[in-house]
Amino acid sequence: MSLPLSEGSDGELAALALAGRQDAYRELLARHRDAVFRLVRASVGDPHEALDVTQETFIAAFSALGRYDHGRPFVAWLKHIALNKCRDWGRRRKVRAFFTRAVPLEMAFDVSDDAIPADVQAADRAELARVTAAISRLPSRLREALVLRTIDGLGQAEAADVLGVSEKTVETRLYRARGKLKAMLGDQI
Repeated sequence: MSLPLSEGSDGELAALALAGRQDAYRELLARHRDAVFRLVRASVGDPHEALDVTQETFIAAFSALGRYDHGRPFVAWLKHIALNKCRDWGRRRKVRAFFTRAVPLEMAFDVSDDAIPADVQAADRAELARVTAAISRLPSRLREALVLRTIDGLGQAEAADVLGVSEKTVETRLYRARGKLKAMLGDQI
């Protein structure tokens, strides 16, 4: 390719990367890291964890670059991988939380519930933090549709492509996500 890498298409860059050009990997990373990070940050809610999940996404994508279908938009393929990594992160978080809270049965009588109620936490946070927390509590299918459409700014067809569902399914999930958010946040949205 005689054009500078920054002018190449994602498919051309993927082919160059598979051929061993390290600068093609760097260009793909530079081109898509911000969008992937925004998607992951909105899904996991924690910027530090989002950085790790974003890195895992690119590692997985670059490892699987040979399986990339050039007939499909690269960014949709990459965001699909990112959503899978977010799901993996969520499963690992649940397991870690269980073992962190687990205490020997002999000590069960001494355990008290020190958790701050969710409504008190939400009242103490800034509005953006409240909404982010509520989004992270949505079921993954609803959260993913909401994040792709409203936060990431994808169109209905693009979101459907990333999620591997129909446009009508994306519309339904978006409607349900907004309804659940409204119920979670009350009249303040």
